Amino acid sequence: MPQTVATQRAWRTVLERIENDLLIGTLGPGDRLPSERDLAADLGVGRSSVREALRVLEVMGLIRTATGSGPQAGAIVIATPSGGMSTLLRLQVAAQGFPLADVVQTRLVLEDAVAAALAADAARDMDAVHALLDAMDDDGLSAPEFLALDAQLHYALAEASGNTVITAMMAGLRTSIESYVLEGSARIEDWTSMVAHLRTEHRDIVTAIDAGDADAASHLIRAHITGYYTAAGLVPDRRAVLTEND
Repeated sequence: MPQTVATQRAWRTVLERIENDLLIGTLGPGDRLPSERDLAADLGVGRSSVREALRVLEVMGLIRTATGSGPQAGAIVIATPSGGMSTLLRLQVAAQGFPLADVVQTRLVLEDAVAAALAADAARDMDAVHALLDAMDDDGLSAPEFLALDAQLHYALAEASGNTVITAMMAGLRTSIESYVLEGSARIEDWTSMVAHLRTEHRDIVTAIDAGDADAASHLIRAHITGYYTAAGLVPDRRAVLTEND
């Protein structure tokens, strides 16, 4: 047991060193981390502890590692938070650490903010969103294909808002519950009617955003998200995800 605790403390020491270097600006996106040997020597830990810390950072989406001796070899800071957040949320939802209803509630909070921000931004770029709306009009789409485009649409709205934290969180939330969303579609008796309804809701949301109507956009996107999760049996009823002021 003491050896296990010591090993855990050792790789955490490596994480703390890298975190500190990022905070003070010694390291930044695109920079290469010191070699395993150098980190081990500087911190007085074993190389196995360094490798463990690097594996954690790679899963978190903070670095990428590659073998070899070229310019892309070693551990390089890339800072792609959506990757790590997606993994964390997916595992926590699967392990029931994060209740599905809480995830849906979080989506409502984030997408409400996204819709309001976009409606208030006269310089918003909605080209990707409109392209996805058109793609979703294809009557030949299967349920998985339609839902994949649906997820891309909501992510595109987050990207258009320009808020990188919300965008990363949306990516994580999307991947954490995508299997539940797909399974839920099988519980909807008239999928064709549901698709038509979702298309209309999507266009109404985007129309409100384009018109600069933040209140309408927020209300529509909340009703849209809540309506699908309720119809798919993913939450007990609308009260499970709606806030008091709805």
